[in-house]
Amino acid sequence: MANGDRLVLALGGAGTVGSGLVKALLDRGFKVAVISRDSNKLEKLKAFVSPATKGNLTTLVGNVGSEEGAEEAKQALLRSVGKVTDVVSSLGFSWWQGGPPHTQSLKELHWVIETLLFSTFVSWKAFFPLVRDDPNCTYTFITGGAGEKLLMPGTGFLTVGAASTLAFCQVLREEYPEVPCKLNQVKINTGVASPERMAPGYLNHVDLGEAVATLVERRNTSHTVFTINSPSDLKTVILEGNL
Repeated sequence: MANGDRLVLALGGAGTVGSGLVKALLDRGFKVAVISRDSNKLEKLKAFVSPATKGNLTTLVGNVGSEEGAEEAKQALLRSVGKVTDVVSSLGFSWWQGGPPHTQSLKELHWVIETLLFSTFVSWKAFFPLVRDDPNCTYTFITGGAGEKLLMPGTGFLTVGAASTLAFCQVLREEYPEVPCKLNQVKINTGVASPERMAPGYLNHVDLGEAVATLVERRNTSHTVFTINSPSDLKTVILEGNL
C-alpha cells in the first residue's frame, strides 16, 4: 500500500509532539487527520505544515477525551475520510509541576490522570477497532518516560500519570499478543520542543516526527517499545532498529 493510499489519524496532532509528526507524515505523502478541541491549534497546525501538503490534511474539532466525544469524533472522521489505516497517539504530553503531593488536592490528581491516562484509554477504545484486524495497519503510542523516574522536585503527579500510561501500554501488549495490526510504543525519556524552545538534550519535534513516520511507514515491527533517551537514539533505535 502506497503512502498516498494511507490515512493516519494523529491523536494529539495539534500539540508540540504531534505537529512534528503530522508535518513529517504529510511530507512523506501520507494523508493525515487531526482531531482537537481547540480550533486555534488546528489553524496553527495548518500554517505550520508544508504548503504543498495542506490538501492531504483533514482537521476536525472534537473531544477524544470522553467516551461520547470520541465516538462522535470517530463518526465525523469516517464520514470525512472514509477509512483510517494508521493511528498514532501522542496524547497526554502535558507538563505538570504543581508541587509535592501533600500540597495538592484529589481534584488535581484526578485531572492529571484524566489528561495522561483516561484520554489515551478512551481514544484507543474508540479508534483501535478501525485498524485492529488488518496486518497492513498500525497503532503507535508516543509516551513519556516520567513514570520511571521523577523528572524534578514538584513533578510527582506527572510521574504518577505517566506511569499509568506506561502500564496501560504494557497491558495492551500482553492482552493482544497476536493482534494483526502493528502495535508499537515510542517512549521518550527526554524533553521534546520546537526549535525556538530547544534545551540541551531535548528532541526537535520535527526530528522525532521523522523517526516515528519512518516506523509507521515501514510496518516491520510489532509489540515493540522503542526507548529514546537522547537525540542520537532517534537514528540508532528507530531508524536503524537497534533496540
